Amino acid sequence: MKFVDEFRDAEKARVLSARIAELCEPGRHYKFMEVCGGHTHTIYKHGLEDYLPETVSLVHGPGCPVCVIPMGRLDDAIAIAERPDVIMTTFGDMMRVPGGRGSFYDANAGGADIRMVYSPLDSLKIARANPDKHVVFMAIGFETTAPSTAMTVLRAAAEGLDNFSIFCNHVTIIPAIKAILDSPDLRLDGFLGPGHVSTVIGCRPYEFIAREHGKPLVCAGFEPLDILQSVFILLTQLREGRSEVENQYSRVVPWNGNAKALRVIGQTMQLRPYFEWRGLGFIAQSALQVRDTYAKYDAERIFSVPGVRVADPKACQCGEVLKGVLKPWECKVFGTACTPETPIGTCMVSSEGACAAYYNFGRFTRERVKEATHA
Repeated sequence: MKFVDEFRDAEKARVLSARIAELCEPGRHYKFMEVCGGHTHTIYKHGLEDYLPETVSLVHGPGCPVCVIPMGRLDDAIAIAERPDVIMTTFGDMMRVPGGRGSFYDANAGGADIRMVYSPLDSLKIARANPDKHVVFMAIGFETTAPSTAMTVLRAAAEGLDNFSIFCNHVTIIPAIKAILDSPDLRLDGFLGPGHVSTVIGCRPYEFIAREHGKPLVCAGFEPLDILQSVFILLTQLREGRSEVENQYSRVVPWNGNAKALRVIGQTMQLRPYFEWRGLGFIAQSALQVRDTYAKYDAERIFSVPGVRVADPKACQCGEVLKGVLKPWECKVFGTACTPETPIGTCMVSSEGACAAYYNFGRFTRERVKEATHA
């Protein structure tokens, strides 16, 4: 295939749907987790659940980088941004994320200088243009975006910029998957592995899932046929009694990962002893921090960060959604008190958030289910 529309061919999808149905054993129910929020949006934007038998369920995982940031870390960032000598920069998704003291937009309204950027390198431009200010980039994301942050730190060091630092919130996917596998709340038959993260770390780190937990994982692409083919591969493994890691997204994902990207991450960052995830609590060695060698570019060392834990609003059930325990519309405030315009939880804000996907696309699936029920 060469063009995007070829990965969205309805006839090929129907053929795959029929083959998937043939693989399902009578009386057995299958539950697969799509780890990445990008997969969730594809599933509901293109109505892929309609192509799957009722015995095959897809649940969401913690693969949305904005969604897993706890409220306390946002409050820490706002505390830095409120300093008169600081300009805070961040990606657009973060601007509306609610913290314990409001969002970045609220902080801006209160006098802080927080700016949206499209790349961490944009933050360096702002630092060069404002030598009397200290520019802090709020770095978020899994291993997918960590290389760009690392390269920005190296660029700042090469230029000798002294008024730039990062507030590092990069998280790592493998400890989160381990936490899901150890959770008593959920029983899974396999995983749709995250495609974006895998372009950096490769497929090999997932092998423990098959080896130690007996669950198959398929690194999946983001087009409709990618996801349907990945479900087909998972069911084929289960039908044949296998549990392996397979790479459906081989056109983009190298089995051993991107060596250059991993090298720059390792050069500038190291694992934290522990890090708090929204909905999952503290997970050991699940996030990155700036190495001592580049301490002058670490905002947590430069500024006094409160580090206060903030409990999620009681009405918000983002944690259960991130663990795949609840569907978003099962949350008590979904679509009523919590909407993209007035979000209570992070899952409704991010472009990869499960609640945002359900709010924008999933309601059509629910309407079809209701129509079928009353027919």
